[in-house]
This record gives sequence, structure tokens and C-alpha cells, in this order.
Amino acid sequence: MSVPRATSSAEYGGASATAIQQHYDVSNEFYALWLDPTLTYSCALWDGLGDDLYAAQLRKLDYLAEAARVNGGRVLDVGCGWGGLAARVLNHHGATHVTGLTLSAAQAEYMRARTDERCTVVVQNWADHQPNQQYDAIVSVGAFEHFADFGLTRPKRVEAYRAFFERCADWLPTGGRLALQTITKGSNIQLDRQTTRDLLFVIDRIFTESELPWPSEILEASERRFEVLSSVNHAEHYTRTCGVWLANLLAHRQQAVELVGESMVADYVRYLEICCYVFERRHVGLQRLLFHRV
Repeated sequence: MSVPRATSSAEYGGASATAIQQHYDVSNEFYALWLDPTLTYSCALWDGLGDDLYAAQLRKLDYLAEAARVNGGRVLDVGCGWGGLAARVLNHHGATHVTGLTLSAAQAEYMRARTDERCTVVVQNWADHQPNQQYDAIVSVGAFEHFADFGLTRPKRVEAYRAFFERCADWLPTGGRLALQTITKGSNIQLDRQTTRDLLFVIDRIFTESELPWPSEILEASERRFEVLSSVNHAEHYTRTCGVWLANLLAHRQQAVELVGESMVADYVRYLEICCYVFERRHVGLQRLLFHRV
């Protein structure tokens, strides 16, 4: 294993722990009202009109695990959420150990209560992570969006993303794989005033201190460390996912209000409505990428 670089969370300019906790530590019970049973809070992988959210989320987890060639060994889950991926690779893909990184104390507590000694959950930024041995595979779902603060220039964003890829290259052997899923900026940049206001609302009220990457920034940042084996934009899958989440939240609105208050619920309803709209019109995209460590 190569000598770890000196990059730290203070240097790379991503979302702070406070910003992450503002969103993800709202209430585990609140999220359970509208997510699937695995509490997977990222775009599902749909297959046909008769599909349901739970099946589509499991399909997504399997897709990423198989892409990363998880078949035994040690797996790093960067941005592990409530542990849906960790449980899936341990119980269905033969992983012997999973290390999950999160900045959310609530997510970490939830995972620790539902996993065994095969899973280590660390409340830690990826830039501060110093493993004592390499991993056999790395998966990161819905975390890359938080790796650059809003307002950074393109060169600064690419620099932050490159630091992530360099660390992943250190953590993997030659030929190791990194499966990455992230929301990106979309190529439909014709925004009316209301859509602009809506996107600023999401930045100001939901995902603070975060900015979406352009797909080209991800590719540029990975150069000379990884080869891209595949990249697909599944924006339409996120339109459908957010639509189901919204329907679930509205169906349980009173319970949600009792948990987090009317104002918070109203913010999340608006946020999910905005997501349905901007993914459908390709103002934003959903990239699933597979990288090979060279």
C-alpha cells in the first residue's frame, strides 16, 4: 500500500459535518416513513412499470456490488448512509468485512445497532480516513455531491475530486474497482426563474455547503488514477424514485409532522417536488460510474 497523502477534510473544501448532520440527522424515524425498508436514500434502479421501490433499491445495491466485483474480501463504503449497501454485500455478495464512512452520527448509531462484527462504522470524512490495509473494492453512493462546497471554481472542484480519486487509488490494489453513483449537473441549462429559485432553495435549505459536479469534472479528476469502464445517466430513474418518495411522505404527512414539525415537512415536500421536475427535464442527471484502478 502506498504512503497516504496528507489531504485532510480541512483542505479539500467539501461539506462540513455540521452541514451533513443538518440534513441526515433530522430523524431516522422520519426517513423511515418514506424510504424503503433498507433506508436507502439514493436513486433506485427500476425495471418495468410493475416494479416497487424496495425491489428497485435492492437491484441498485446488487448492480453496484457486482460492478465493483464484490465477491469476498474487504469493502469500503464511502457515505454509507443507514447501512443498506453494507448489509447487502455482507449477506448476499460474500464480503468478509465492510468499513462504512459517514458524517452522520444518527446514521452511524442506526448501523451499529443492526450490524455485527463484520461491519465497522466510522463517523469520519473520507479525507481523514487512514486504513491499515487496502480494500478489495470501494463503493460510494450519494456522497460525491458533498465533496465540493458551493461556489468553488471549476479548478478547485476538480482538485477536490482528484484528492478523492488519489486516496481511492491508494486504498485499492492494481485492478481494484470503484463503483460510484452521484447526482450531476445536467446539460439542459435553460432555466426559468422559478426553477432557478427552486434549485437555490435546495442549496440553501436542504443540501447546504454542497455543489453538484459536472460529469466532465469527475472524468478529469479520475485521469491517471483510474480508467472508466462504464458510465450511464439514469436521470429518469431518479424522477421515478423521488416521485415514490414524495407519495410516501404525503401518505404519512401527519406522522411526519409529529416527528419533525410542519415547517420541516413542508420543506421536504417542496424539495422532492423540485427533484421530480429537474430530473425529468434533465437540469440534473444521475451518473452510475465504474472505475478500474490502473
